[in-house]
Amino acid sequence: MTIGIDASRANLEHKTGTEWYSFYLIKNLALIDNKNEYRLYLNKPPRPEMLEIVKHNPNFSFKILNWPFYAFWTLGRLTLEMIFNRPDVLFVPAHGLPLFGPFKTVNTIHDIAFVRNSHLYRQAKIKFRFPCLRRVAVWIIRILTLGRYNPSTTDYLYWSTAFALKRAKKIIVVSNFTKSEIMELYPNTRQEKIMVIHNGFNDEAYRPLDDKHRSAGILERYGIEGRFFLYAGRLEKKKNIAALVEAFSAFVERRPGNQDKLVLVGDAGFGYDEVKYIIQEFDLENRVIMPGWVREEDLPYIFSAALAFVFSSKYEGFGIPVLQAMACAVPTAVSNIPVMKEVAGDASLYFDPGDKASIRDALISLSDDESLRHRLITSGLSRAQEFSWRKCASETLELLEKL
Repeated sequence: MTIGIDASRANLEHKTGTEWYSFYLIKNLALIDNKNEYRLYLNKPPRPEMLEIVKHNPNFSFKILNWPFYAFWTLGRLTLEMIFNRPDVLFVPAHGLPLFGPFKTVNTIHDIAFVRNSHLYRQAKIKFRFPCLRRVAVWIIRILTLGRYNPSTTDYLYWSTAFALKRAKKIIVVSNFTKSEIMELYPNTRQEKIMVIHNGFNDEAYRPLDDKHRSAGILERYGIEGRFFLYAGRLEKKKNIAALVEAFSAFVERRPGNQDKLVLVGDAGFGYDEVKYIIQEFDLENRVIMPGWVREEDLPYIFSAALAFVFSSKYEGFGIPVLQAMACAVPTAVSNIPVMKEVAGDASLYFDPGDKASIRDALISLSDDESLRHRLITSGLSRAQEFSWRKCASETLELLEKL
């Protein structure tokens, strides 16, 4: 059987949740499956880490599908490939299916936050290389969707999700919470069409690390010193970073002699300017450190050095960084939203993400209570062992082979 995979997200340099999901799923499929043929579709030449994946499995190959435009590679170039040279099964591990494809098509939907909380997303127009192409695209999209959608990022999410739920033979979701959200907000979807397969994490890299010399060098490289709370992920509005910074300011005010810092690791996203403004407004330039994007090989050392990991998101489909922190023997405090309880279980301290005082109190507890930190570390290490990319890949392969 030939399995085609849209590997374009896995091939990005700066990966976050969806991109890491795509990358590690493909990597582990290559480790466990020597029977099926895999065709990895890319929109540009493979990066070194992608080449490393296929080096030891001759059943995996790349196919670069060149496309002259910034946008609509999936709807345009991948669609053409499916018309003229389709695989037996197509797997798209992120939002968005080609317009045509094999009957056996599987799509992963990570979350539908844009439906529940559209105000947390940038209402941006999709970019085009030439302005005239945008005008043409507006007309085409308006006609094809009977006037319901425009070429904007949020409209694309709305349309692509509805299209995938209708078109795909099976839908993978990364949590029971996301499945329940789809069934509520897209009530015409057949429940048996949706398969829950939990995310994993890179358990080879994320583990307790005690190489103090290397750790010191990495922390110095990113300007991190002293005790610190850690957040890792995109710095954007839907992650509720502004509230976390305000809560940290209240923590500093309650603990005037305390020198704990807050480290925010990740690329800037929608709402980043608000975070910078709050840092300046509360005079936290020397207490909040934003090193930007951090290399994957450095992140486990930053996690392991943290006093605690704090995840204040108001909406998630899963929450891989929480597992990464637990695996590094770092206590965690997370939002008391349903999906976090599905991921973290009893191994985390919970707070109300809409209440800055609740977040502040969690920071105080993690800073002051050594016995609490020890309990969370022990239970977190155990909890993290329940998730792995190998398990995720095995369940995904079983689904693909049963179509």
